[in-house]
Amino acid sequence: MTPAAPNVPTDRLGRLPDTMAASFLSRAVVEEDAPVPAERLRQGISYWFPDERRWTTGELDSLLEESADRIRTGGSPASLDQWLAPRLHSTLRLTRAEATDNQLWNYIGLVMGAELIRLRWGRPAGGRRIVGQAARFAGRWDIQYFSRLWWAAELFRNGDDYEPVVTACANQDVLHTALRLDLVNHRPTAQALLRLLQKEVVRTGRDINGLVKAAGSAASTIVYEVVAPDQPRDHEAQAAWIASQTDVYWQPNRLPQGPFDGRVDEKSVARLVAQFEELFRTAPVRDKKDVREETTNV
Repeated sequence: MTPAAPNVPTDRLGRLPDTMAASFLSRAVVEEDAPVPAERLRQGISYWFPDERRWTTGELDSLLEESADRIRTGGSPASLDQWLAPRLHSTLRLTRAEATDNQLWNYIGLVMGAELIRLRWGRPAGGRRIVGQAARFAGRWDIQYFSRLWWAAELFRNGDDYEPVVTACANQDVLHTALRLDLVNHRPTAQALLRLLQKEVVRTGRDINGLVKAAGSAASTIVYEVVAPDQPRDHEAQAAWIASQTDVYWQPNRLPQGPFDGRVDEKSVARLVAQFEELFRTAPVRDKKDVREETTNV
């Protein structure tokens, strides 16, 4: 994609401090009345990442360009999120510690991906696209657009399988609500929540919010790690995947493969699916229909 600031080196990822990013995001910039101030942007960026393929911008730049084309040709925002999240995660091969670096996401959001954020989040108004929240460009990890998608892929993937990420991103309430909760750091819990979506036990935003609230309340008395133990992740396999210089990071019509760091124990997931179904059955959700009752009445 065309960088927001001309003459800034774009062959390497950089870092942009929070204070500097905030100073760029005036109301005029967010509402597309004014461009990002290029000279000040150049002064604030630092380039210190190691000389490794994963810190270059080639694959990421083409991924963002393809993403923008999908929106321009009529793709929906939710379908873009489903498509982009696994490919962004596979292209930005970060450790979790590296992914907590707001300055990296600030750089991607303002220097590389500002146009895509406008296309995805902007509201058309008089020839402009007004983004409602400056934090979509540079903000909290679960609001900043690219950070949010990367963490959704990291927390909802099942080892090397990104298919659950597609399910998670199909419903914005998963990203708005479940993503920020500590309970999805437990992999069987994250997968169980998605299985209920796949089974259409939960369907609407209200359903998801009700289930997540019920599961969070139950966590005060039920230790999910004991009821549904998780297998340790293979950190060496993950490190090898991150360091890979040869595999294809993304393709338009096929999901990439994540790190072979181990899939979730299916027995643990099944236990939690049964438990969450019962929790949801008794959860006070407005306009909820009992799936078993619907099946009986068909």
